[in-house]
Amino acid sequence: MTQKLACVVERVVAHGDRVYTAVLRPDRRLPRFRAGQFLHLAIDAYDPSGFWPESRVFSIASAPTDRDRVRITYAVHGPFTTRMESAVVEGGSVWIKLPYGDFVVEEATDVALVAGGTGITAFSAFLEGLLPSMSQKVLLAYGARSPQLLVYRHLIEECRARVPGLQVVYFVEHDTGALPDAVPGRVCLEAVWPKLRAPLETNFYIAGPPAMIDTIRGDLQHRGIAAEMIHVDAWE
Repeated sequence: MTQKLACVVERVVAHGDRVYTAVLRPDRRLPRFRAGQFLHLAIDAYDPSGFWPESRVFSIASAPTDRDRVRITYAVHGPFTTRMESAVVEGGSVWIKLPYGDFVVEEATDVALVAGGTGITAFSAFLEGLLPSMSQKVLLAYGARSPQLLVYRHLIEECRARVPGLQVVYFVEHDTGALPDAVPGRVCLEAVWPKLRAPLETNFYIAGPPAMIDTIRGDLQHRGIAAEMIHVDAWE
């Protein structure tokens, strides 16, 4: 069951290039949700006797075990996120309704997660929940314009340190010297394909800018990956 909750903006982190993370504290515990689901966020006040105000959807970046806070990360691209930049401030208030979506990573096979920019938020909760004893292999390909915009890198490195079955490949378009191990340029399959244990038996999950999604999906199809093995976070 979805619920509508008023939230206080507890913390806002500016990562640079108009990319932000907001931590919201709801007025009651969050409903149960699964890693990979998303919420609707409204800036204007919601009157239960009227209609839900204008909103936008964001992946729930925090773990399902934390039901006292919820975290989102967003980049300013259009009118709504431009409003968020000035309206979603510490101490302010917003409304959310959740949970929605079925972009949930299945754990029966090896998986490859392909994330561009804030698309990483579709996978962060899943990564936090990985167990060191898991038998599946998880490969994460994560790209951003600059090293500082790999905003979930710290969380990912914590996961990689405790989960032997997690492999990570970073891609950086600019200032690659700040992260020497990163692959220069945009996310591409060529750099990760050799690291896959059994590519044709791997489920691929893609989240990020539409152009990246289209490119990666087309490349997967060209390499013979069946349509049912390609999963896209297509709500944006």
